[in-house]
Amino acid sequence: MKVFKGKVAVVTGAASGIGRALAEKCVQEDMKVILADIEGNSLRKTQEELKDIGGEVLAIRTDVSQSDEVKALADRAFTTYGEVHLLFNNAGVMGNKEQAIWERTLTDWQWGIGVNLWGVIYGIHYFVPQMLEQNSEGHIVNTASIAGLISSSSFISGGEYRTSKHGVVALTETLALDLEKRGNKLKASILCPGLVNTRIMEAERNRPKTLHDKLKDKAQISHEMTIKAQDALQAAMPASEVAKMVFDAIRQEKFYILTHPEVKPLVQRRMDNIIHGHIPVDIF
Repeated sequence: MKVFKGKVAVVTGAASGIGRALAEKCVQEDMKVILADIEGNSLRKTQEELKDIGGEVLAIRTDVSQSDEVKALADRAFTTYGEVHLLFNNAGVMGNKEQAIWERTLTDWQWGIGVNLWGVIYGIHYFVPQMLEQNSEGHIVNTASIAGLISSSSFISGGEYRTSKHGVVALTETLALDLEKRGNKLKASILCPGLVNTRIMEAERNRPKTLHDKLKDKAQISHEMTIKAQDALQAAMPASEVAKMVFDAIRQEKFYILTHPEVKPLVQRRMDNIIHGHIPVDIF
């Protein structure tokens, strides 16, 4: 897919971070954009800002961990515009606790897997069949993380984050193979960013009350570690740069999108360990 002007894009997690940057890039490419996010106030603000720069945008508050809400998002998109050409399953969350994997609570798992993995599954389930019926060029970009390609025992992000991101990588690989077998015009890519300047460390702000962790105060990461993580994010790659890379990858029909070249040896290390049967080597 090389021509974007006049086409329709759907972006989840569009109110901040990479999703916000992808939505703005869509507007710059003169696309019609449907913005989806669980954070209503930020979503409305994003809609207003993108309209101010000339974008044709529609904001729909959506919790991607809920099947009925993603279905409603798809129904609204196709009812409004008739077609969807770009689908960015981008919404994601990350916990911020210092705990080993067996110490994570079930609500940690339900929240992380629900948004990061089920959100992508629902997006594929409700959008792809209708995108296939269009018989037109289109592209699906699922956001994983470099955490979906490497080994790590960092307690901050938690086992549910890395587990879900590995799952998104496998899911997208399968999606691309299934599309290829059928010779369809619809393509897919997996975005595996490294450290990007976003609010991912503040994801708990959008955690549903039903999945609040009663033990969270006991397990919160230290103030010092929080400051270090936030400082690292502030100095990280701008989300706008990631969005540009994504659109370049779509034009080139590139499947794996690695934003940080320096992580490639870490991916290679993991592959070598798999081939030789070695225990994973922690990168941190």
